[in-house]
Amino acid sequence: MKMYKSVIAALAMSLLLAGVSGCEQGPAERAGKKIDETVEKGGKQIEKAGEKIREGTEGK
Repeated sequence: MKMYKSVIAALAMSLLLAGVSGCEQGPAERAGKKIDETVEKGGKQIEKAGEKIREGTEGK
């Protein structure tokens, strides 16, 4: 009986998670994605700057 309840609870949680993941993005999630994209772009620019500095100091 205890295992039966555990299986039912797991199925219920799976359905709940599937339902939540199908929802549209809210304003906070969209803002979070924009922040993530901005940070990623900034990181790439820092990497490029580091490569240029490295290339400039290799011959010295």
